[in-house]
Amino acid sequence: MSNVSPLSSVSNNLRLRVTPEEWEVRVKLAAAYRLAALYKWTDHIYTHFSARVPGPEEHFLINAFGLLFDEISASNLVKVDIDGTLVDDPTGLGINYAGYVIHSAIHGARPDLQAVLHTHTRDGIAVSAQKDGLLPISQHAIGFSGRVAYHGYEGVALDLDERERLVADLGDKSVMILRNHGLLTAGISVEHAFQQLHGLERACNIQIAAQAAGNAELIFPPAEVVAKVEQQAEVFKSGDGPGVARHWNALIRQLERTDTDYKN
Repeated sequence: MSNVSPLSSVSNNLRLRVTPEEWEVRVKLAAAYRLAALYKWTDHIYTHFSARVPGPEEHFLINAFGLLFDEISASNLVKVDIDGTLVDDPTGLGINYAGYVIHSAIHGARPDLQAVLHTHTRDGIAVSAQKDGLLPISQHAIGFSGRVAYHGYEGVALDLDERERLVADLGDKSVMILRNHGLLTAGISVEHAFQQLHGLERACNIQIAAQAAGNAELIFPPAEVVAKVEQQAEVFKSGDGPGVARHWNALIRQLERTDTDYKN
């Protein structure tokens, strides 16, 4: 068995073969992967983030199956079309088919959503397995009140016909909890999708920590307070406000203290 890294086969001239707009999306998506690794949101090689390629073709970018999140870079992302044809596979590793099923469903049905992020974190899955789902017991969680869709578990996402049900369950929302499976957020940009994932992961962390107290009774804010926070959170829902860029820029500064290789 060869011990040569698949990364060694990646061409350094990919940037010359794609549009500046595609390269920009590649860099942002690679940064999202590295940030997820930094925050320990990974499940080894088994989850996936994607982003739509700018242009008339229905292409999106996703990770090569077998690379760790901290190995993802702008050049080694795989370009795939909506029908599953690999348009550009720099490492030759292909993609996770379950990732294709989930991401192609949303990219095919929701042109308004440019990026889709999916995680299998401990606390995210723990909340997904609770009958009542995400509870409005923290500021983070209340910010998602009325904005979370749920999709029932059907097994590993290998059946193409699940895409129809996944899209139906998502509806017009951009945040979804996959029952017994994990979390999914989408957005009008990579930055927007990541901001939503950051908030959703934190809400799940807080819920599991609060429930770990055993018999301690949880406090649920009054309905009028929940409604107030829902209104205050509207600015984050659209994804086109200054808060998204502010959040992303701080994330990139944090990432680049130790990692700039994602841009290659």
